[in-house]
Amino acid sequence: MNLNTYADDLDLLTKHTRIVQISDDQNARIAVAPAYQGRVMTSTLDGGAGASFGWINRSFIENNRQDLAFNNYGGEDRFWLGPEAGQFGLWFKKGEPFDLTHWKTPKEFNTGKFRVTSQGKRSVAMAAIMKVRNYSGTEFSCAVRRVIRALSRERVVELLGSPISTDVKMVAFESSNMLANVGEEDWNPDTGLLSIWIIGQFRPLPTGKVIVPFNPGSETELGPRATTDYFGPVGPDRCQVKDDHLLFACDGRHRAKSGISPMRSKSVLGSYDPQQNLLTIVHFNLPGGASRLPYVNSLWKIQDQPYAGDVVNTYNDGEETPGAGQLGPFYEIETSSPAARLSVGGDMVHVHRTMHFQGTRQSLRDIALRVLGVDLAEVSK
Repeated sequence: MNLNTYADDLDLLTKHTRIVQISDDQNARIAVAPAYQGRVMTSTLDGGAGASFGWINRSFIENNRQDLAFNNYGGEDRFWLGPEAGQFGLWFKKGEPFDLTHWKTPKEFNTGKFRVTSQGKRSVAMAAIMKVRNYSGTEFSCAVRRVIRALSRERVVELLGSPISTDVKMVAFESSNMLANVGEEDWNPDTGLLSIWIIGQFRPLPTGKVIVPFNPGSETELGPRATTDYFGPVGPDRCQVKDDHLLFACDGRHRAKSGISPMRSKSVLGSYDPQQNLLTIVHFNLPGGASRLPYVNSLWKIQDQPYAGDVVNTYNDGEETPGAGQLGPFYEIETSSPAARLSVGGDMVHVHRTMHFQGTRQSLRDIALRVLGVDLAEVSK
């Protein structure tokens, strides 16, 4: 599989929108697009000639298209608010069926632009004001602040609690996302709550897998190990649910989604590409006592438990029905904050970190074992 270089993607992006670049002190580069809803579009660990790790929807950007359903520019870290569907969902109008024909991204996440408030070599801060309305008709007035930071090797070692061999190259960044209630009423679970929802889009991996570790234990005590039927059943050839982790196909050829509940979730997940020998780890600020907190439910149906949603999700793109076409191909790694029961003037913060590592197979295997608890040999089978 041929990868575009970071310079290739940067050249395309700068022809169509303003890009803010940040970096560490080595060869890591991170490209941020304020007008594309403040997205981190892509990154590299080897300068301009290095591989570009974010999935970029090149034809969509080149054609200057606008899509009322979803301006799918791509990007490794984009800001959305949840839930997606259900009686408190933001993507469907009341009475509409929950299908792709009626799925429509709120304009604030689709055409809205973030304003750069400060910028330095290693970080950029952006802000936006937005209003969204849910399926039940509740309107939310929101202030959002996103700070994108390049992370040093020392900070990554601290966060992961794992040494990183000197032969391993890396790029790492975080988005710190603040959501505030700037309306005139407190947000109430009876009429719907929001969550901060961060999604990364990546190039499909023909032989790779998403790796999602979770807390082992009895389903009687902790509930299902994973939710895998968002868009219908997924066979064991595409999704393997083990005792303490999930392996999820991310080849961009079959539409499927999985999720892990607050009772099971850990603060890390990732993916491995054997062809590029690339280990990606996503780390986020899972709150203490998350198992007792409400998380919005994005299942595409009216829900009996609208606050029994998942903390982390993975999505593999594909056709809804044969011949219908698809959004990508790409795969996604997603994390969510708890439901935001905010009083007027209140706020909450969700931090989502993306880390890419390349090195010897043994060095990456050591990181994966320590951080994800999974042997990469299992992923490569």
